[in-house]
Amino acid sequence: MDQIQEMSDQFKMLGDKTRLTILAMLKEGALCVCDLVGFLETSQPNVSQHLRKLKDAGLVHETRKGQWIYYSLQIEDKPYIGTILDHLPSLRENIDSIKNNCCE
Repeated sequence: MDQIQEMSDQFKMLGDKTRLTILAMLKEGALCVCDLVGFLETSQPNVSQHLRKLKDAGLVHETRKGQWIYYSLQIEDKPYIGTILDHLPSLRENIDSIKNNCCE
């Protein structure tokens, strides 16, 4: 039953358009908050709040590189999430066009 509850909570995370978009972006590779803010056209605090929820749900991992934090998917042990993300359209071109140099 605990596993079903965990899966239910994770699927709830995918029910929000912003969080689902963040996961689709991270499917293309690790990104920093400023890259996500640029694409989502929302505030940094809003993106950070969504990332915190995704991290708490065990879907996102953060890695510090100097003063910047990069976020990546953490779904290796969640093949059911990977299957869903496989069906999302690629955002690679969109990400490449808005990629900020704020983190370099």
